[in-house]
Amino acid sequence: MENIKSDKPLSLMIRFWNHLPKGSYKYFVLYCALILFASFTEIFSIGAVLPFLGVLTNPEEVFKIEKIQPLIAMFGISSAKELILPVTVLFGLSAIIAGITRLSLLLLSTRITLKIGAAMSIDVYRKTMYQPYRVHVARNSSEVVTGVITKADGAMGMVLQPFLGIINAAFMLITLLIATISISPIIALTVFSSFGSIYLLIAFYGKKRLSDNGQIIAREQTIMMKSLQEGLGGIRDVLLDGTQSVFSEIYKNSDYPYRKACANNLFINNSPRFAIEALGMILLAGFAYSLGVSQGGLTSSIPVLGALALGAQRMLPILQQAYGSWAVLRAGKASVIDVLELLDQPLPDYANLPLPKPLPFQDKIQIKNLSFRYGDNLPYVLENLDFEIPKGSRIGFIGKTGSGKSTLLDILMALLDPTDGKIFIDGKELNSNTLRAWQANIAHVPQSIYLSDNTIAENIAFGIEKEKIDMGRVKKAAEKAQIAEHIEGLQKGYQTLVGERGIRLSGGQRQRIGIARALYKNATVIIFDEATSALDNETEKFVMEAIDGLGKDLTILIIAHRLSTIQNCDHIIEMSKGKIIRVGKYKELFQ
Repeated sequence: MENIKSDKPLSLMIRFWNHLPKGSYKYFVLYCALILFASFTEIFSIGAVLPFLGVLTNPEEVFKIEKIQPLIAMFGISSAKELILPVTVLFGLSAIIAGITRLSLLLLSTRITLKIGAAMSIDVYRKTMYQPYRVHVARNSSEVVTGVITKADGAMGMVLQPFLGIINAAFMLITLLIATISISPIIALTVFSSFGSIYLLIAFYGKKRLSDNGQIIAREQTIMMKSLQEGLGGIRDVLLDGTQSVFSEIYKNSDYPYRKACANNLFINNSPRFAIEALGMILLAGFAYSLGVSQGGLTSSIPVLGALALGAQRMLPILQQAYGSWAVLRAGKASVIDVLELLDQPLPDYANLPLPKPLPFQDKIQIKNLSFRYGDNLPYVLENLDFEIPKGSRIGFIGKTGSGKSTLLDILMALLDPTDGKIFIDGKELNSNTLRAWQANIAHVPQSIYLSDNTIAENIAFGIEKEKIDMGRVKKAAEKAQIAEHIEGLQKGYQTLVGERGIRLSGGQRQRIGIARALYKNATVIIFDEATSALDNETEKFVMEAIDGLGKDLTILIIAHRLSTIQNCDHIIEMSKGKIIRVGKYKELFQ
């Protein structure tokens, strides 16, 4: 079934249903079966009120009823008073069975939400991780983080639980209506129509406010997450610049509207119950008076009145559940749409395939007539580039900011697709069928190395499960990156925690761990994207010595602003406005 791109509740439900994990449908079948059973227990428990109250108020009359004479004879009951115990036990059992059934429904709905919620949250994260680099560059990470952590989890409570609640309420209301109509049609229909009319009236006037509040909640959640990420991520600059109040104010300006919208929705959700309770008391008093002045008086009417009161008492929370579920669906529409957009992300063909073997690279990389722009209406960032990169060479790229250096290397890493032109690896075209195998050859060392709050070993073998890390390979990579001596001098060696984003390491140490990470991958091509630009001259010298000491079987591409960084390169390519303006050795270009 194709996704229906609409914000109507039914369309959203269909889109949501299409994303349910395989095998989850059986839980809904079980849930519906349990609801049916619960409906029968409700009928039985309400029906048990009549004989129970009848025996308590007038046991002699009940004892004379012809229809129950076979049961009286079966249990050997000889007097009216002996009816009280078995009827009381029967009423108690009916209440216990009904209660256990409702608890089972609650447990099952919770388990369904848990299983499906976990599966969908994982699916959102997985699909997001597989999106092309172009997609990640185009959107703010806080939107994705909020979608994965907050909104995906909230979608379960905004779609699945309300949906199950509406199904449950619908079955129960029909059952209760049938049970109470069999006792007194006029009273049952009066109570149901009165209660239902109030809920429908409130729903009609409250639906716009619920939707508006839902949009506020979805929007402000993202802004709050963005403020947290930016404030805490740049805490060093925040502390130095004294801009805590700025980030605090941004957070406050989103937090208050968010909580106000949540509070308003909570009020709209729960407020009808109090009006209904007051109405129910008035209706109950009116019915009691009507039955009291009728023939037979109030005493003979107590069983009927008690059964109807119990039915109304059961009906009220079920109506509230149905209305509350509808209100949550309405209020959560904006957040659900955000989650569905993430769930609708396509997975590439290779997502379910094992990692490919590296594409053979023995000769050279050829770039032919390569041009690139980020959009059809945007100017070209690169234009008609033609050059070759021999295997084992050191190539430096220089040029002013915006000259296209980083974009070119993103294309060489197959993170971006050329708008025009082609790339060949040993004569084989780089395309969708070969890009994953080519990427298996490449390691990237950026200006700012991302280090997770784990051990040095885990950061060198980044992305590898802890149990599968090859420590021999880790140590060998650290030696080549010229950081092994420092690591082994630490008290815990390779098991030393680096702190969040490597805060316990110096800039040079972080860069050399980045180099060690690239070497652990056994890549044949290592790309240094301004990897030393943030370092001082002396630290840069040590890092460059580590780079220069790498084996000649490695092809190294370096983007740099300082000429000293690329003076040992075999060739230097100077770029300007997306074009190559000079190519040569360091001495040819700068001496």
